[in-house]
Amino acid sequence: GLFKLANNRAPMVAFAEVKNKLQYEQLEIARFIRKHGLSQFTFNPFFPVNTLQIMRGAIVAQLDGVLAPYVDAVFHHMWEEPKKMDDPDVIRAALDGSGLDGARFLARMGDADVKERLMANTQSSFERGAFGIPTFFIGDEIFFGKDGLRDVEEEILRLQGA
Repeated sequence: GLFKLANNRAPMVAFAEVKNKLQYEQLEIARFIRKHGLSQFTFNPFFPVNTLQIMRGAIVAQLDGVLAPYVDAVFHHMWEEPKKMDDPDVIRAALDGSGLDGARFLARMGDADVKERLMANTQSSFERGAFGIPTFFIGDEIFFGKDGLRDVEEEILRLQGA
């Protein structure tokens, strides 16, 4: 949804015809993994997946007060034990295996209020300036990209007076 609002395209599409760009992106990912010691990372052979259902699941998790365990579960099943996380049966089994009620999540992902909240969140993010992911807002400041995480951390510390 955010890509549509911002008229943006995924890097795999946007850079498909740019010589060496995708290879460089893969090199940057490898450097990031090495720098941060992400020893459990495994590239998902099903990537890219349609993330609409798992984004709706995040709304359900937020409403139910279990966002952190949900995010941990989804990232685990996307990037540590890769699964096709746009298949409802796979999502249900993955959430069940992580101690969450997969059937309940799937049922709630179709609720009108969940869909509306995700659309509202996406619109709000776009209006604040987001055009892709990952985007972080710290106060009124916007930060984009995994390479900006150090800047996100520094801004949080600055605001805390550390």
